[in-house]
Amino acid sequence: MSTVVIVGDVGGCADQLAAVLPALTEDPEITVIQVGDLVDRGPDSAGVLKLVAERLHAAPARWIQLIGNHEAPYAGLSAPFWPDPLADADAGLIAGWWLRDRMRVAAAVRTAQGDDLLVTHAGLTVESWRALGEPVTASTAAELLNTRPDDLLRSLRGPLWAESGPDLYHGWLTGTDFPPFGQVHGHDTIVDFTSGEWRCAERLRQRTTVDRDARHTTTMIKRMPFIGVDPRHGTAGAPAWSPLYLRNATVLV
Repeated sequence: MSTVVIVGDVGGCADQLAAVLPALTEDPEITVIQVGDLVDRGPDSAGVLKLVAERLHAAPARWIQLIGNHEAPYAGLSAPFWPDPLADADAGLIAGWWLRDRMRVAAAVRTAQGDDLLVTHAGLTVESWRALGEPVTASTAAELLNTRPDDLLRSLRGPLWAESGPDLYHGWLTGTDFPPFGQVHGHDTIVDFTSGEWRCAERLRQRTTVDRDARHTTTMIKRMPFIGVDPRHGTAGAPAWSPLYLRNATVLV
């Protein structure tokens, strides 16, 4: 067992990523999972990609890079949608990671308490879970997602694009199916950390605890945790935030 650290969306904010990297890279017992959306919106997407490329070269077993919807156009999974495209070299770097399997769709982690968590960019909705064949473990779900099911990866309710409140949480909460495992995701949050306002219905608020310093949310849905780690850096970077630390955890997939 080691410490698994899950880093939320970076969104072009290289300084915010650089600030947390020393604590993550100097400890050989830490494995990092980054949930995607490395680029766009912030001031230095190229700087973010350079930092990640260094980690993938120096310690590839200790940095698990997932794909987000902002990397999707460069992996051939969507049409371009961001108004400021990356430079050709940076676009090629992402495309190369995807082609060489250095960038994946999902990971699975077992916590110190023995709970299994699926880690994706935007979460696995009920509809996507059914499309995968209703896997009963986070490991199986991650393995199936890493086969890159094209329809799911392009779907607006798929694991690269689903909105946390209406698509992910509401679907599991109101449906007849019980979530077979917990999840960790980025992409979207049900709290506006800048204003402090909620971005979801009351029934979700009642099930959610918020770590405003770390910019994480934990929503309990039928006894399973759904943890949001998108810090919403915006164009300038969050003034304070933290990755999610899972101590004495094991990466399963």
